[in-house]
Amino acid sequence: MNTQDTAELNQEILTSEYNGMTLDEFLESDLEGFEYLEGELIPMPPTSGVHGDISSNIQWYLQSHVRTNQLGRVYTSDTGFQIGDRMLIPDVAYISASRLPEERETAFSIPPDIAIEVVSRSDSQSKVVQKALAYLEAGTRLVWVIEPIAKTVTVYRSETDIQLLTRNDTLTGEDVVEGFSCPVIQLFE
Repeated sequence: MNTQDTAELNQEILTSEYNGMTLDEFLESDLEGFEYLEGELIPMPPTSGVHGDISSNIQWYLQSHVRTNQLGRVYTSDTGFQIGDRMLIPDVAYISASRLPEERETAFSIPPDIAIEVVSRSDSQSKVVQKALAYLEAGTRLVWVIEPIAKTVTVYRSETDIQLLTRNDTLTGEDVVEGFSCPVIQLFE
């Protein structure tokens, strides 16, 4: 049995053992590598190098602008957000300075202002859309879904205001991160 098979088996055992736990129990546990959805643990398998490249790129461009202009904080995929009855871990997230909680010892109990998801090979389209809509329903103002194969960014502002950006377009922070802009193609370099 190779390392990947062993990791998958361990996740299956953990998932079956802990499914049915409450959100509070999940938050108090030391379980890592999972998101939580209504009593179900959702495994978050390791991502590819391409996924890491794209996540690092968007985090760097956004972080540079946010820090320079003292607009808030940018968080990486190590940070959890309690979104309704879910515990989600976006690839990158932004919280404005005016909403930044003083308590940061645990996962955030507020949604990010921007949630950024980079689509992985293991993601299904329906799960990605469900996740984007869950962020919006919880109060996230923008969701950016970055698709590595097509080199696109889907910008979700609401359930009915969705825009597809191609590599020829520019991604902006709109009124959420004022002044931020980045050519979409730079996310994939």
